[in-house]
Amino acid sequence: MTYAANELLPSRADIEQAAKVVYGAMAPTPQLSWPLLNQALGAQVWVKHENHAPTGAFKVRGGMVYLDKLAREQPQVRGVISATRGNHGQSVGLAAGRFGLQATIVVPQGNSREKNAAMRALGVSLVEYGSEFQESREHAQQLAREQQLHMIPSFHRDLVAGVSTYWMELMAAQPDLDVVLVPVGQGSGMCGAVAARNALGLKTRVIGVVSAHALAYKLSFEQGQKIESPVSTRIADGVACRVPDEASLAVLRAEVDEVIAVTDDEVMDAMKMLFIATHNVAEGAGACALAAALQIRTRLQGRKVGVTLSGGNVDHDVFARVLMRESASDMDAMAQVLPLQQRRTA
Repeated sequence: MTYAANELLPSRADIEQAAKVVYGAMAPTPQLSWPLLNQALGAQVWVKHENHAPTGAFKVRGGMVYLDKLAREQPQVRGVISATRGNHGQSVGLAAGRFGLQATIVVPQGNSREKNAAMRALGVSLVEYGSEFQESREHAQQLAREQQLHMIPSFHRDLVAGVSTYWMELMAAQPDLDVVLVPVGQGSGMCGAVAARNALGLKTRVIGVVSAHALAYKLSFEQGQKIESPVSTRIADGVACRVPDEASLAVLRAEVDEVIAVTDDEVMDAMKMLFIATHNVAEGAGACALAAALQIRTRLQGRKVGVTLSGGNVDHDVFARVLMRESASDMDAMAQVLPLQQRRTA
């Protein structure tokens, strides 16, 4: 199937309508510029704190918009199902509860224990199946058919409309951003950034960020066709995509300037730097944007840069190991991170 990027993205009117739903359940999240990050990058850096959203991640906005429309247009639906590594599942669980729907979520075996617990606390029926996200998604599709459940995709125009509201907040507050960096999992965050930029008529460059251990979107972007790629990331589960979504890939290829891959080590350094510089917790995918900015920091000198801290849902024992890694261990040691990043980009 061939997709036209402009047909896949919500309009400004769509985003403004989505905002009415989103702000009925949550307040806008802050965008803040932190002096230590500005110093580290030699740029004016604005962090969009989606880790302050009700479920600790940006996905909650999309779930509310999608299920609001579903409840209005298909009132006969009583149960929904989806697949996730965690944040999308929490979004579905929270929104399903608001609209009186039963939610089933399929996650891979070995998924984050604390994300699983958070989903169960929201009333989700959790199913563990498969070794990675794609296997979980295929199982969810099978269960949807067998149990007559409504299958919520990982990518959909209504999900993007909800997600776009956070990019509208950032870009309306800082319309002169030169570039924004956004992690790419199944693509709703990236498409939300593009939709908001286009809706506001801005010239801001959009750079996608993937894990170097999950290269499907980067390879597909560069080769001009859908490419599957194995997943081996140990930290960035939110971008652990083996099979790209064709619709979001069409937007990526048409609207995004480039795609950068970051290693697990770079992601963990960024997680640690975010905590030292801002005292905010970032999960792996949530730190990918900063990791990419650090990787290309020589190109960002003197620029105005937007990065998303897209989620903070990391298991406490994993985050403890990240903080104990050999790099900067306190505020005074921040400068030790910079030579490390310089060596990696040399």
